[in-house]
Amino acid sequence: MARRIDVTGAGGVRLAAWEFADPPKTGPEAGDGGTRAAPGVLLLHGLMGRASHWASTARWLAARHRAVALDQRGHGQSEKPPQAVYTREAYVEDAEAALEQLGLAPALLIGHAMGALTAWQLAAKRPDLVRGLIICDMRASALGAASQREWADWFRAWPVPFATLADVRRWFGEDDPWVERPNPARGEFYAEVMHEGADGWRPVFEPEQMLRSRETWVYDAHWEELAQVRCPALVVRGVDGELGRAEAQEMVRVLPAGEYAEVADAGHLAYYDMPLAWRAAVAPFIDRVLGD
Repeated sequence: MARRIDVTGAGGVRLAAWEFADPPKTGPEAGDGGTRAAPGVLLLHGLMGRASHWASTARWLAARHRAVALDQRGHGQSEKPPQAVYTREAYVEDAEAALEQLGLAPALLIGHAMGALTAWQLAAKRPDLVRGLIICDMRASALGAASQREWADWFRAWPVPFATLADVRRWFGEDDPWVERPNPARGEFYAEVMHEGADGWRPVFEPEQMLRSRETWVYDAHWEELAQVRCPALVVRGVDGELGRAEAQEMVRVLPAGEYAEVADAGHLAYYDMPLAWRAAVAPFIDRVLGD
């Protein structure tokens, strides 16, 4: 079961948060014979993602922790106002608001790609709110203008509207020129961010807003903020993902309390397309940070 909770983000933008267990979630008995709140976990999806992509991980975590996934601004069922700001600061303030309004802090932050950057920027800004951090397949180095142009060209190549969800799955899982070999999980991932209109299936987000969000980080490196993260941090990469091993290990070196893990046979969407291997990679770290 998933329960929606509305959060007010930066600038008054309404955000949809999703809790994957029936509240109230409680932990072991406290010393006075009562109960204490279960450790909080906030899950942050990547660019074009949505909270539901974390459902498998969140339900697994919910057995012992209070796991909440956030639809970030412009994504999922959160507001997508045309004039809203899509800056790094806004995304970080949204996550900060979610932690405070949901009573999750100090929480473990788990982020994928853009969500991982948001997580480590928040951990650097508000260490009092974060007890641990998991970074999944996000680079700290600058990607540059060429990368942004490639993404703009890629969005223009989408054959929207798609006639059916099967067409969505086939294009993103097989026909997309960015796909090196058939990847059904990638097709499912993108099918989950589509909605049906009168003329067919289109993304729930505006591609222009995604490009605006992305341009706020691709031109800059983020090593300095990474070095400011004081809590325990785990850098996780899929062996075939976008974060190379050398850069991942350098990120671990820069982090004051960094650790490294990788998911074999997984790509950029390791947590989504290889959920059991992903859990095995992160479980020891989570147990240490949140308690066995």
